[in-house]
Amino acid sequence: MPKISCSVNNCHYWSSGNVCDASQILVTSDSMSKSQAQTVDAPMAGSISATPVNSSAETCCKTFVAKGSAQKTDDGVTRQ
Repeated sequence: MPKISCSVNNCHYWSSGNVCDASQILVTSDSMSKSQAQTVDAPMAGSISATPVNSSAETCCKTFVAKGSAQKTDDGVTRQ
């Protein structure tokens, strides 16, 4: 997997050096993210419709899970 940079250090997948250690991620449009449950994540990417945007400001990462959260295994994404 390519190196993914992330500065959200309260995420379960965040690693020192601002690196995302998630086994997979889902980046989608802000509008799609707001309309879906928190549990819609990377393992479901193949069933999600395309969500075109006009700029990076309209995108978000759906793979966020707070550090220490009991929900860190809900979506099947793991730390590498």
